[in-house]
Amino acid sequence: MLSLLCAQAHAQAVPLRPAAAPQVAALQPVVVTATAGERNLADVPASVSVVQGAALRERPVLDLADALRGTEGINIQSAGLGRRAISIRGMDAAHTLFLVDGKRISASSSGISHSDYELGWVPTEAIERVEVVRGPLSSLYGSEALGGVVNVITRTATDEWQGSLSSYYVKPAHDTGGAQFKTGLYAGGPLVKDVLGLSVWGEYLRRNALEDGSNPGLSLLDRNVARSGNAALSWTPDGRQRIDVTAGAGNEERDGVRGTTAASYESDDTVRRRHYSAAYRGDWSWGSSDVKLYRSTLYRENWRSDGGTATGPNRFVDTVADASLKLVPWAGHTLTLGGTARREKLEDPTVNRAGRLSMQHYAALLQDEWRLNRQWELVLGGRLDWHEEFGREASPRAYVLYHFNDALTFKGGIGKGFKAPTLKQLSPEYESRAAMGGRGIIRGNPDLQPETAVSFEAGLDYDGGGWNANAMVFQNDVKNLIETQRAASCDIKGLTCLYYQNVAKARIRGLELGGGVDLPWQMRLDANYMWLDPKNRETGETLADRPRHSGGATLAWSPLPAWTARLRAEIVGRQYNSGSTPRTERPGYALLSLYADYAINRYLTLQAGVENLGDRRLAAEDATSYSLADEGRRYYLGMNARF
Repeated sequence: MLSLLCAQAHAQAVPLRPAAAPQVAALQPVVVTATAGERNLADVPASVSVVQGAALRERPVLDLADALRGTEGINIQSAGLGRRAISIRGMDAAHTLFLVDGKRISASSSGISHSDYELGWVPTEAIERVEVVRGPLSSLYGSEALGGVVNVITRTATDEWQGSLSSYYVKPAHDTGGAQFKTGLYAGGPLVKDVLGLSVWGEYLRRNALEDGSNPGLSLLDRNVARSGNAALSWTPDGRQRIDVTAGAGNEERDGVRGTTAASYESDDTVRRRHYSAAYRGDWSWGSSDVKLYRSTLYRENWRSDGGTATGPNRFVDTVADASLKLVPWAGHTLTLGGTARREKLEDPTVNRAGRLSMQHYAALLQDEWRLNRQWELVLGGRLDWHEEFGREASPRAYVLYHFNDALTFKGGIGKGFKAPTLKQLSPEYESRAAMGGRGIIRGNPDLQPETAVSFEAGLDYDGGGWNANAMVFQNDVKNLIETQRAASCDIKGLTCLYYQNVAKARIRGLELGGGVDLPWQMRLDANYMWLDPKNRETGETLADRPRHSGGATLAWSPLPAWTARLRAEIVGRQYNSGSTPRTERPGYALLSLYADYAINRYLTLQAGVENLGDRRLAAEDATSYSLADEGRRYYLGMNARF
């Protein structure tokens, strides 16, 4: 009973090919993010990729950026200071919503420049799978789900105790730093059979700083030491009801050397994450009910060795109450009705004179999954959000599925997404003097409206058993993008005043291709490709930091039941550099990595590999041409124990 209800709550599924699982399991049978309920992948009204947690534990994965590299429709962008951000279909990284088990997490990028702290909430050992929905889902999840949603599904307790322990060490070939060590533990099982289950996990990671090859003594990648832990109780009082209570914490220390070679200083960040949640699910004769109460907190404090002005401290708090009902009022119709209340709070000395600001959000949603017959299905939905500052925002969505047969499906839909302005952007008292090298002052604007996008997609999915393929065209029309605009005059002598304004428009269209095939000699090939045409509709220029061509591939080979080898490729095409005047293009590049696993027995697997076989160090050797730093060729040893 416990395992059955766990599956209903998290829609877990067993990997189809555990011995040679590619990074993206295109044949994953069940996903939950696209409709807030369980759906077979062939019937999902959206473009979805699923990355299996088991596949992530077969290679070095520092955070979600590593986990999703090479995934269809995903580009890894630079967030500055060597940090990374996730872009879906060429949309801004800020237009990606991050969830853990369907619950939103605090996005540090909304208030801290060059931050990536939202990428490290869940240890790799605790991940069952990661679902990536490409395209807007504000009709279900509200703000930030403008470009897509990344939902991390965690492992839960089953009817028998089981666990795993994974560790790896990465040694770069160069003596400029960047070595990594990481170990994680998961255990879960029943405390009271069929009634009470417990899951616990923890992780420790350490990455050494990577030295800037062009500026000796400075850091391209920070030194990073992080510890995290989590405990979850699952109570099933009977076969129809389930209650989950979860608490987790993480502490992280980052330090790097900034400035110039002649005038450098050490910058240290202390980051603390906390999250708490309680969830209830009931399955009834008339449908199902879900209630979630949760809070996530992220605290960050900065210190500088030169006595300069440190940024922060910053504290982000998201408190959410969420409830939904699933009903089947008529044959062929599945209705979802839901409501959300959210309080967003920021403590920051720059946000206003009081150093703290909060906003209330409320929302109601309705979705109808209408199966017209065996071939046709129409999904209609919409969400109405109310924000105490800018008012109402509606997010409708319509999607159609047509099954030509059991293997071939047409998918197409249109939807609207939005992103609310951040608390800093909306605050009339917010001031930042970091612009224009200290010569500019940025101020908030309480009259800002949400950034919005209307997105369309259409394509085909084919699953022929031994091989599968998909093709999808899409277009995102984005408006009201928030940028800083120079004021005609400034009330502070010697400075330039800039205000946030809704000014920019963009049109991003593209093509996605993906597929996989079982080959002779126990081999399998999975590959994907994305072509992008991103345009600034105000200037007609191509948007920067978006490669026109990108893709990934994995060739897996299992010559013996105990042996698996994988060759992974990540290809990133040419793209314009956002930091250059006049505009210049960054060259494209390809990264190849080789991994091998050997299962000594059913409980212990040894792993080894070489990442970045071609030794492309990118910004570590040419910061002018590249925005992302790489340690270059590096050697990997790891192990995974199951018990």
